[in-house]
Order: sequence, then structure tokens, then C-alpha cells
Amino acid sequence: MTVALMWEARAVDGGGERLLSWARRQELDPAPLRRETFRAPVDRVLVITWWDAPYDAELPELPEPGEDLARRAVHRWRFESVAYDGPVGSGAPVESAVSVEPVSPEA
Repeated sequence: MTVALMWEARAVDGGGERLLSWARRQELDPAPLRRETFRAPVDRVLVITWWDAPYDAELPELPEPGEDLARRAVHRWRFESVAYDGPVGSGAPVESAVSVEPVSPEA
């Protein structure tokens, strides 16, 4: 089964690049199958990691950044894959159904 962990944080005012740099330097042991880092307006950073593991497996996650980097607690979600329909443009049907469970109180 494929599990995706999502980690999202909002930087202190003007600190988006510092938070992005910090998130990219965080190592996970063991390493995930795949890891992507995104940024968005208002200094938000999102990291998604993919794992070959059961939904409830103990998996390494990115830590909380310090108060000097983030304006609030990190939001975390865990998803399990229910279908893979191929890459966009492959002619495969595009259907999605995902199970999601917030894992932080502010989700």
C-alpha cells in the first residue's frame, strides 16, 4: 500500500525562503520512496512524502520548525492510495478517491 504524508507550515512574516530552506534540509531515516517540496503565497511550505507501508505504520516525519521560522503549529495529514491511473495525458481514466485523516488538532 502507498501512504502519503503531508506536512504544511506557514512562515513568520517574510520568512518563506528561510522556512523553505529549513524544510529541504530535514532528512528522514529511512528515506521515503518519493518526496516533493512546494511553496505557495503567504509564505507557505508543503512537503509530501510517499511510503510503501500500511496506513497505520510508524513513519518518520518532518519535525516542528522553531518559532523563529513558523507562525503556527504544522498541519499534518496522512492519506492512503486507493488507485493509480497513470500519468496525466496517458489516456488512463482520471479518477481519484482518497482517505484522509488529520493528525494535528489545527487541521
